Amino acid sequence: MANIHTPIPNLKLSDGNSIPMLGYGTGTAWYKSGDEGKIDQACIDSVKMSLGLGYYHQDGAEVYKTETELGAGLKQASIAREKLFVTTKVISNISDIPNALRTSLKKLGLSYVDLYLIHSPFFSEDKAEHQQKWKQMEQLKDEGLTKSIGLSNYLPAQMDWILEGAKYPPVINQIEFHPYLQHEGILEYHKKHNVATEAYASLTPVTKASGGPIDDILAALSKKYAVGPSEILLRWCIDQDVVPITTSGKEQRLSDYLRAMTFKLTPKEIQQINEAGKQKHFRGFWTHKYDEKDHR
Repeated sequence: MANIHTPIPNLKLSDGNSIPMLGYGTGTAWYKSGDEGKIDQACIDSVKMSLGLGYYHQDGAEVYKTETELGAGLKQASIAREKLFVTTKVISNISDIPNALRTSLKKLGLSYVDLYLIHSPFFSEDKAEHQQKWKQMEQLKDEGLTKSIGLSNYLPAQMDWILEGAKYPPVINQIEFHPYLQHEGILEYHKKHNVATEAYASLTPVTKASGGPIDDILAALSKKYAVGPSEILLRWCIDQDVVPITTSGKEQRLSDYLRAMTFKLTPKEIQQINEAGKQKHFRGFWTHKYDEKDHR
């Protein structure tokens, strides 16, 4: 198999740090519903494999229960720390964020992470509580335990709570984002407030929601650029300054995804995908929190 050594571009964040515009995720397929102490060797091997292909941006979370595997993969891959961009997130232990990050760092075998996120806003509907949690995030940044801090799954009204009086505004918000869930209001808010957008589940139109209005467009663009539909979807994110997180245990598939770095979609092609995508609404995550007609 021919590996494609195509550099993944970086996106500059509002705090001056940079994030690689394609990340490898250790949730979804690797998420543990059972005992966290039971080590998943396949996950470790996949982290190492992804690093070998150049996926230096690694995305984890305490709730995935795979931080130990991510840490083992990082250690065994022997990549210089300054080359890596490691993210983890807090939600299970949101009651004590400082201790949660220190616990995560032990599992990861790291002295700091590059990005620390509050995994979701659903722990509280109280503005003051969100602001208090953000102050703890800021303290961890001051202590050097994380270089950047951000959010995940926050809506604009909830981000308003954080931005009000924040010493360090969130640099990023990680959301489910794909042509069938375009979050136009959130993206506009992000641009207005200089918050970067990170996407999970960006391959949904070919994984969970195939048989939709963008299928023919993806097929035509795949033929034009000699890549697969997944690479078109990843590029659709990147060309809109959105950082997609993807995952796979298959080396060929991860290698193929890197082909998304070898071309650019035209503004007209992005618009075609956007317009067709709006004909279908699909949300794969947090469906217990949102009505099926809620497009936010």
